[in-house]
Amino acid sequence: MHDVRAPVFKHRLNAGGASCGTRGVAARGGFYTVFGALLRNRGDTVGIDGQQQPDLDPPPRDFAMALQIGFLLFPRVQPLDIAGPYDVLASMPDNSVRLVWKTRDAVVSATGMVLVPDTTFDDCPPLDVLCVPGGSGVGDLLQDDETLAFVRSQGERARYITSVCTGSLVLGAAGLLRGRRATTHWAFHELLEPFGAIAVHGRVVRDGNLFTGGGITAGIDFALALAAELAGDEAAQALQLGLEYAPAPPFNAGSPDTAPRAIVERVRAANAESLAARTRVVANAAARLRLAP
Repeated sequence: MHDVRAPVFKHRLNAGGASCGTRGVAARGGFYTVFGALLRNRGDTVGIDGQQQPDLDPPPRDFAMALQIGFLLFPRVQPLDIAGPYDVLASMPDNSVRLVWKTRDAVVSATGMVLVPDTTFDDCPPLDVLCVPGGSGVGDLLQDDETLAFVRSQGERARYITSVCTGSLVLGAAGLLRGRRATTHWAFHELLEPFGAIAVHGRVVRDGNLFTGGGITAGIDFALALAAELAGDEAAQALQLGLEYAPAPPFNAGSPDTAPRAIVERVRAANAESLAARTRVVANAAARLRLAP
């Protein structure tokens, strides 16, 4: 689903370091200033998918300090998995948004877009929000001890643990989904359960401080849900309006429940090889996780 092998163009995206989020808001002004004025600290107890959530009673946030948001970057990441939620969260005031990888060397995404990390595992501060996107490179991450150790360490301390698309499989391999409700891209949904997750079909699924988004474009939805959690519904709605996020696709084919059956079968067939390969990798990763102390 993610493996597009004929890149048409390359684009360079750099998070701009620790000042990125605040600087972006200041530069845009207008609507984003209004959004900042609406900012307030708030925590809902009802999940995005309608389920009651446990009262985590997280510590109050000190708005004098920037919220640290980190997106895991890696070779063959799906660029929209990052770009959608990045644009939403970087538009909020009082935050620092980072693209994090092992080195600062540029990486090539699943579609050929060139992305440049600004933070390494070694110099990444404790994150308030950890976000793991998906992509055709996820299979490699499920076998990457260094990356899984970083995700596990940050996730255990983060205020919010989040993912887009098959990024949730990385959270699972890091041991962060045991007994928790989560979702992923519909074509790979069956791969959640081996990691001990409670697999739920949903555009955005919340379980306490865990937010998981469905396939690719669901990253925007998850980010708006998190914005509402951090800043309140009015601020998130203002942000949605500023982005003019009002999807009206030309076809009602964005879900296997609504797409024509022939299209669903065609896409399943196109993903069959990838699903088989990932099933083997997930089985190995899950076995290693069960053997871990």
